[in-house]
Amino acid sequence: MSAPEVGTASPLERRIVREAGRAIVEHGLIEEGDRVMVALSGGKDSYAMHQVLRILQRRAPVKYELVAVHLDQGQPGYDGAPLRAWMEAQGGEWHVLREDTYSVVVDKVPEGATYCALCSRLRRGVLYRAATELKCTKIALGHHRDDAIETLLLNLFFAGKVAAMPARLRSDDGANVVIRPMIGCSEEWLAEYSVERGFPILPCNLCGSQSQAQRKQVKALLGQLESAHPGVKASVFAALGNVRPTQLLDRSLALKAEDHRDERGSKSARVRSPLLGSDGRLRVLDD
Repeated sequence: MSAPEVGTASPLERRIVREAGRAIVEHGLIEEGDRVMVALSGGKDSYAMHQVLRILQRRAPVKYELVAVHLDQGQPGYDGAPLRAWMEAQGGEWHVLREDTYSVVVDKVPEGATYCALCSRLRRGVLYRAATELKCTKIALGHHRDDAIETLLLNLFFAGKVAAMPARLRSDDGANVVIRPMIGCSEEWLAEYSVERGFPILPCNLCGSQSQAQRKQVKALLGQLESAHPGVKASVFAALGNVRPTQLLDRSLALKAEDHRDERGSKSARVRSPLLGSDGRLRVLDD
Protein backbone atom coordinates (compact mmCIF):
# COMPACT_ATOMS: atom_id res chain seq x y z
CA MET A 1 0.00 0.00 0.00
CA SER A 2 1.44 3.37 -1.00
CA ALA A 3 1.42 6.52 1.08
CA PRO A 4 -1.90 8.40 0.82
CA GLU A 5 -2.23 11.54 -1.21
CA VAL A 6 -2.34 14.84 0.61
CA GLY A 7 -5.86 15.45 1.90
CA THR A 8 -6.83 11.78 2.30
CA ALA A 9 -5.07 11.15 5.62
CA SER A 10 -7.07 10.07 8.66
CA PRO A 11 -7.11 12.20 11.85
CA LEU A 12 -4.81 9.61 13.46
CA GLU A 13 -2.32 9.80 10.61
CA ARG A 14 -2.34 13.59 10.72
CA ARG A 15 -1.62 13.48 14.46
CA ILE A 16 1.31 11.07 14.00
CA VAL A 17 2.74 13.04 11.07
CA ARG A 18 2.45 16.28 13.05
CA GLU A 19 4.24 14.79 16.08
CA ALA A 20 7.01 13.28 13.95
CA GLY A 21 7.43 16.58 12.12
CA ARG A 22 7.76 18.40 15.44
CA ALA A 23 10.49 16.01 16.59
CA ILE A 24 12.37 16.40 13.31
CA VAL A 25 12.33 20.19 13.58
CA GLU A 26 13.03 20.47 17.32
CA HIS A 27 15.94 18.03 17.30
CA GLY A 28 17.33 18.74 13.81
CA LEU A 29 16.86 15.14 12.71
CA ILE A 30 16.78 15.60 8.93
CA GLU A 31 18.68 18.20 6.94
CA GLU A 32 19.00 19.28 3.33
CA GLY A 33 20.50 16.55 1.16
CA ASP A 34 20.30 13.80 3.79
CA ARG A 35 20.16 10.21 2.65
CA VAL A 36 18.18 8.53 5.42
CA MET A 37 18.35 4.79 6.04
CA VAL A 38 14.96 3.66 7.37
CA ALA A 39 15.53 0.53 9.47
CA LEU A 40 12.52 -1.71 8.80
CA SER A 41 12.25 -4.50 11.35
CA GLY A 42 8.85 -5.68 10.17
CA GLY A 43 7.16 -4.34 13.31
CA LYS A 44 4.42 -1.73 13.54
CA ASP A 45 6.73 1.10 14.62
CA SER A 46 9.18 0.91 11.72
CA TYR A 47 6.40 0.55 9.14
CA ALA A 48 4.72 3.65 10.57
CA MET A 49 8.02 5.53 10.52
CA HIS A 50 8.62 4.70 6.86
CA GLN A 51 5.11 5.79 5.93
CA VAL A 52 5.36 9.05 7.85
CA LEU A 53 8.80 9.94 6.46
CA ARG A 54 7.46 9.43 2.93
CA ILE A 55 4.54 11.75 3.64
CA LEU A 56 6.83 14.39 5.13
CA GLN A 57 9.24 13.98 2.22
CA ARG A 58 6.61 15.49 -0.08
CA ARG A 59 5.90 18.42 2.24
CA ALA A 60 9.22 19.27 3.86
CA PRO A 61 11.10 22.43 2.85
CA VAL A 62 14.29 20.35 2.63
CA LYS A 63 15.03 17.60 0.14
CA TYR A 64 16.08 14.18 1.42
CA GLU A 65 16.25 10.60 0.19
CA LEU A 66 14.88 7.48 1.89
CA VAL A 67 16.55 4.07 1.75
CA ALA A 68 14.52 1.27 3.35
CA VAL A 69 16.67 -1.51 4.83
CA HIS A 70 15.48 -4.77 6.39
CA LEU A 71 17.75 -7.27 8.14
CA ASP A 72 17.09 -11.00 7.77
CA GLN A 73 18.72 -12.35 10.95
CA GLY A 74 18.44 -16.02 10.04
CA GLN A 75 15.67 -16.84 12.51
CA PRO A 76 14.05 -20.28 12.06
CA GLY A 77 10.78 -20.00 10.18
CA TYR A 78 11.49 -16.48 9.00
CA ASP A 79 9.33 -15.40 6.05
CA GLY A 80 10.12 -11.94 4.75
CA ALA A 81 7.96 -12.22 1.63
CA PRO A 82 5.14 -9.99 2.96
CA LEU A 83 7.60 -7.24 3.87
CA ARG A 84 9.41 -7.46 0.53
CA ALA A 85 6.09 -7.23 -1.31
CA TRP A 86 5.14 -4.20 0.77
CA MET A 87 8.45 -2.44 0.05
CA GLU A 88 8.12 -3.21 -3.65
CA ALA A 89 4.66 -1.63 -3.64
CA GLN A 90 5.98 1.46 -1.88
CA GLY A 91 8.54 2.11 -4.58
CA GLY A 92 11.81 3.87 -3.91
CA GLU A 93 15.10 2.29 -2.92
CA TRP A 94 15.07 -0.71 -0.58
CA HIS A 95 17.43 -3.49 0.45
CA VAL A 96 17.25 -6.75 2.39
CA LEU A 97 20.45 -7.62 4.27
CA ARG A 98 21.14 -11.20 5.34
CA GLU A 99 23.28 -11.83 8.41
CA ASP A 100 22.89 -14.78 10.80
CA THR A 101 22.90 -12.87 14.07
CA TYR A 102 20.33 -15.32 15.45
CA SER A 103 22.87 -18.13 15.85
CA VAL A 104 25.36 -15.78 17.52
CA VAL A 105 22.80 -14.59 20.06
CA VAL A 106 21.54 -18.08 20.91
CA ASP A 107 25.13 -19.31 21.30
CA LYS A 108 26.43 -16.42 23.41
CA VAL A 109 23.53 -15.59 25.74
CA PRO A 110 23.27 -17.82 28.84
CA GLU A 111 20.06 -19.76 29.34
CA GLY A 112 17.49 -17.64 31.15
CA ALA A 113 19.06 -14.30 30.17
CA THR A 114 17.34 -12.01 27.67
CA TYR A 115 18.53 -11.89 24.08
CA CYS A 116 17.56 -8.26 23.48
CA ALA A 117 20.76 -6.45 24.49
CA LEU A 118 23.15 -8.54 22.38
CA CYS A 119 20.67 -8.82 19.51
CA SER A 120 20.29 -5.05 19.44
CA ARG A 121 24.07 -4.47 19.42
CA LEU A 122 24.59 -6.94 16.58
CA ARG A 123 21.77 -5.42 14.54
CA ARG A 124 23.13 -1.94 15.14
CA GLY A 125 26.57 -3.02 13.93
CA VAL A 126 25.12 -4.44 10.71
CA LEU A 127 23.12 -1.25 10.11
CA TYR A 128 26.15 0.97 10.77
CA ARG A 129 28.17 -0.96 8.22
CA ALA A 130 25.34 -0.88 5.68
CA ALA A 131 24.86 2.86 6.17
CA THR A 132 28.48 3.42 5.21
CA GLU A 133 28.23 1.13 2.18
CA LEU A 134 24.98 2.74 1.01
CA LYS A 135 26.33 6.26 1.67
CA CYS A 136 23.51 7.09 4.11
CA THR A 137 23.96 10.14 6.32
CA LYS A 138 21.35 9.18 8.95
CA ILE A 139 19.92 5.93 10.35
CA ALA A 140 16.25 6.23 11.37
CA LEU A 141 14.97 3.89 14.09
CA GLY A 142 11.31 3.50 15.04
CA HIS A 143 11.47 3.94 18.82
CA HIS A 144 8.45 5.78 20.22
CA ARG A 145 7.49 7.66 23.39
CA ASP A 146 6.70 4.52 25.40
CA ASP A 147 10.09 3.02 24.51
CA ALA A 148 11.80 6.15 25.82
CA ILE A 149 10.00 6.35 29.15
CA GLU A 150 10.18 2.58 29.75
CA THR A 151 13.93 2.73 29.15
CA LEU A 152 14.22 5.65 31.57
CA LEU A 153 12.44 3.70 34.32
CA LEU A 154 14.37 0.50 33.60
CA ASN A 155 17.62 2.42 34.03
CA LEU A 156 16.35 4.10 37.19
CA PHE A 157 15.09 0.91 38.82
CA PHE A 158 17.61 -1.67 37.67
CA ALA A 159 20.77 0.13 36.48
CA GLY A 160 21.08 3.04 38.89
CA LYS A 161 21.35 5.73 36.24
CA VAL A 162 19.25 8.44 34.60
CA ALA A 163 19.24 7.61 30.89
CA ALA A 164 16.65 7.07 28.18
CA MET A 165 16.70 7.40 24.38
CA PRO A 166 17.81 10.61 22.66
CA ALA A 167 16.06 11.76 19.51
CA ARG A 168 19.45 12.17 17.83
CA LEU A 169 22.66 10.33 18.69
CA ARG A 170 26.08 10.26 17.05
CA SER A 171 27.81 6.89 17.30
CA ASP A 172 30.90 6.57 19.50
CA ASP A 173 33.19 6.51 16.47
CA GLY A 174 31.48 9.58 15.03
CA ALA A 175 30.74 7.85 11.74
CA ASN A 176 26.96 7.45 12.06
CA VAL A 177 24.03 9.54 13.26
CA VAL A 178 20.99 7.70 14.63
CA ILE A 179 17.65 9.53 14.62
CA ARG A 180 14.29 8.63 16.16
CA PRO A 181 11.54 10.59 14.36
CA MET A 182 8.72 8.74 16.18
CA ILE A 183 10.07 9.52 19.67
CA GLY A 184 7.09 11.72 20.57
CA CYS A 185 4.42 9.30 19.32
CA SER A 186 2.44 7.08 21.66
CA GLU A 187 2.72 3.32 21.14
CA GLU A 188 -1.07 3.22 21.27
CA TRP A 189 -1.26 5.54 18.27
CA LEU A 190 1.15 3.39 16.27
CA ALA A 191 -0.69 0.16 17.12
CA GLU A 192 -3.95 1.70 15.93
CA TYR A 193 -2.25 3.13 12.84
CA SER A 194 -0.81 -0.29 11.99
CA VAL A 195 -4.31 -1.76 11.91
CA GLU A 196 -5.63 1.22 9.96
CA ARG A 197 -2.94 0.89 7.28
CA GLY A 198 -2.82 -2.92 7.24
CA PHE A 199 0.93 -3.26 7.69
CA PRO A 200 2.20 -6.85 7.15
CA ILE A 201 3.70 -7.43 10.60
CA LEU A 202 6.55 -9.95 10.88
CA PRO A 203 6.79 -11.76 14.24
CA CYS A 204 10.11 -11.79 16.10
CA ASN A 205 10.67 -15.37 17.19
CA LEU A 206 13.75 -14.31 19.16
CA CYS A 207 12.30 -11.61 21.42
CA GLY A 208 8.84 -13.09 21.43
CA SER A 209 10.13 -16.32 22.95
CA GLN A 210 11.25 -14.60 26.17
CA SER A 211 9.42 -13.09 29.10
CA GLN A 212 11.44 -9.83 29.37
CA ALA A 213 10.06 -9.64 32.92
CA GLN A 214 11.54 -6.28 33.91
CA ARG A 215 10.28 -4.39 30.85
CA LYS A 216 6.86 -6.01 31.15
CA GLN A 217 6.66 -4.99 34.81
CA VAL A 218 7.61 -1.41 33.96
CA LYS A 219 5.09 -1.32 31.10
CA ALA A 220 2.38 -2.66 33.43
CA LEU A 221 3.28 -0.10 36.10
CA LEU A 222 3.04 2.76 33.61
CA GLY A 223 -0.27 1.39 32.36
CA GLN A 224 -1.68 1.32 35.89
CA LEU A 225 -0.48 4.85 36.62
CA GLU A 226 -1.86 6.15 33.32
CA SER A 227 -5.26 4.60 34.07
CA ALA A 228 -5.35 6.14 37.54
CA HIS A 229 -3.81 9.47 36.52
CA PRO A 230 -4.27 10.21 32.78
CA GLY A 231 -1.31 12.15 31.44
CA VAL A 232 1.37 10.43 33.52
CA LYS A 233 3.17 9.07 30.44
CA ALA A 234 3.17 12.48 28.79
CA SER A 235 4.52 14.01 32.00
CA VAL A 236 7.37 11.49 32.28
CA PHE A 237 8.25 12.09 28.63
CA ALA A 238 8.20 15.86 29.14
CA ALA A 239 10.63 15.42 32.04
CA LEU A 240 13.22 14.07 29.60
CA GLY A 241 13.38 17.54 28.07
CA ASN A 242 13.18 19.41 31.37
CA VAL A 243 16.28 18.28 33.28
CA ARG A 244 17.53 20.34 36.23
CA PRO A 245 21.20 19.32 36.64
CA THR A 246 21.68 21.31 39.84
CA GLN A 247 18.89 19.33 41.52
CA LEU A 248 20.51 15.95 40.94
CA LEU A 249 23.44 14.28 42.70
CA ASP A 250 25.76 14.01 39.69
CA ARG A 251 28.55 16.38 40.74
CA SER A 252 29.96 16.71 37.23
CA LEU A 253 26.60 18.06 36.00
CA ALA A 254 26.34 20.47 38.91
CA LEU A 255 29.84 21.85 38.25
CA LYS A 256 29.07 22.26 34.54
CA ALA A 257 25.91 24.17 35.43
CA GLU A 258 27.89 26.44 37.75
CA ASP A 259 30.53 27.00 35.06
CA HIS A 260 27.76 27.95 32.63
CA ARG A 261 26.34 30.48 35.08
CA ASP A 262 29.83 31.91 35.66
CA GLU A 263 30.32 32.33 31.90
CA ARG A 264 27.09 34.32 31.74
CA GLY A 265 28.44 36.72 34.35
CA SER A 266 26.59 35.45 37.38
CA LYS A 267 27.54 37.29 40.57
CA SER A 268 27.32 34.12 42.61
CA ALA A 269 30.72 32.53 43.03
CA ARG A 270 31.06 28.77 43.07
CA VAL A 271 31.24 27.40 46.59
CA ARG A 272 33.86 24.68 46.90
CA SER A 273 34.07 22.63 50.06
CA PRO A 274 37.43 22.83 51.87
CA LEU A 275 37.29 19.03 51.90
CA LEU A 276 37.61 18.98 48.10
CA GLY A 277 40.90 19.06 46.24
CA SER A 278 41.41 20.88 42.95
CA ASP A 279 40.51 17.68 41.10
CA GLY A 280 37.17 17.44 42.89
CA ARG A 281 38.21 14.43 45.00
CA LEU A 282 37.45 14.37 48.69
CA ARG A 283 40.68 15.07 50.55
CA VAL A 284 39.73 12.48 53.15
CA LEU A 285 40.05 9.87 50.39
CA ASP A 286 43.66 10.79 49.71
CA ASP A 287 46.40 9.05 51.71
